[in-house]
Amino acid sequence: MENEIHVCKTCGKVTEDCGHLCDPMAIKDAYVCDHCGLAHKDPRHICKPKLQHINFVCISCGRVAELPKQLCNPRDIVLMAKQEAPTKII
Repeated sequence: MENEIHVCKTCGKVTEDCGHLCDPMAIKDAYVCDHCGLAHKDPRHICKPKLQHINFVCISCGRVAELPKQLCNPRDIVLMAKQEAPTKII
């Protein structure tokens, strides 16, 4: 049987054992951040540790990533800051 991930509504702590949380809530479609370890429903979650590693932004969907291969239409953030930012591609 697959373990469910639970998050505390009060403090945000994430665990597979809901007995260790003060106000547990099961998360069915959870994305666990590789940088901060917290579970989120939105894979576009940005935390302070992740922000330090972000180098690229997708001008189609708005997601950010460390590597361009992680995005559908990547642009380098540093180069965009030096030039006029491209428009959103539909």
